[in-house]
Amino acid sequence: SLELIDFKNALEQFQNLVEKMIIQKTKESSGLYTKDDDEIGYDKFYATTRTLFGPAVKDHNIQAFFRKIMSNPDETPEWLEIFGCFIGGSDGMPTESKESMVLLVSEKRQIAHSVVKRLDMIKGIVKVPLLDFTVTASQKGVLTVFSKQRKSFFSYFFCFHQDTAWITGCDFLPNLQYVVAVTESSILLWDYRAKESKHEGFVIKPMKNCLLCVSTVTVADNLTKDTILMGDDKGYVYLLTMTSDDFLMKQSKSEKESQFRLLDSESFNILKRKLHDDWVGKVKYISALKRFGSCSTDRINSFVLDDIRRLEDSIPVKEFSVPKGVNAFTYCGKAKVIVTGG
Repeated sequence: SLELIDFKNALEQFQNLVEKMIIQKTKESSGLYTKDDDEIGYDKFYATTRTLFGPAVKDHNIQAFFRKIMSNPDETPEWLEIFGCFIGGSDGMPTESKESMVLLVSEKRQIAHSVVKRLDMIKGIVKVPLLDFTVTASQKGVLTVFSKQRKSFFSYFFCFHQDTAWITGCDFLPNLQYVVAVTESSILLWDYRAKESKHEGFVIKPMKNCLLCVSTVTVADNLTKDTILMGDDKGYVYLLTMTSDDFLMKQSKSEKESQFRLLDSESFNILKRKLHDDWVGKVKYISALKRFGSCSTDRINSFVLDDIRRLEDSIPVKEFSVPKGVNAFTYCGKAKVIVTGG
């Protein structure tokens, strides 16, 4: 009985916390908010939630709950979601019919070696068919290449990014042969071909807004350059073209473990255009359509599909409105359809 009373009190305090966050976010959107000591950021939200519920809540559920509120304050998540519980709507379909729609897949081989440390998580995974390997990026900065062409079935190449910002996505530059990852404040380029004990690459910073996603534009017209698409938390989509000349810098003979060179973002011609009024969840260049796509939790400009040249001009783009926005999308060439998920 006492535990039940304590939980109800904790839940009431948690709901009050969420209400304050919604009010704060609403004022920010309308430009009426001024920062003060009562501002609720992620750190404060995390600490308060952990104090209220203790080990009953997991870090990734706290982060997901916070992002949901910040991205769409009009649709408050159910409090159960802070514990990893989700309530699905019932459509009246019999249980037997629902079960018959489940597709069973064969068991796959599990990677026994851990590539991330405790309390870390994979934020991006990219298959590179041409080179027959897979790239992953963890939130806290571990970039890994899994390759079948090495002595063992999987080979690991670690790159510990020293920036305090979290990595939010990754991709591969096929022409320049670099792994690209974005953090909340920078662009990271990793030369995965360097010796395992001597990591090399570049860090482009600072970026004005928080970068949330990245994708490579796959066009085979020039083998000496690659183009990168990125999206941020203010609704902007970026276009950055890099050539081999950008990497022709005198290499140091230092034996330091990491030789990531800092490049000023102001020295690059980074095009950007505001396409959404909220966070950009995903950007992708669809080669078959010769178009790029970007999606957002913005309920008005939820999904944009247009020529990449639209990022260089101000001509209206082809955009679609989806209730509650779009979190992900993909294209199926065989069916010639684009599928979105909200």
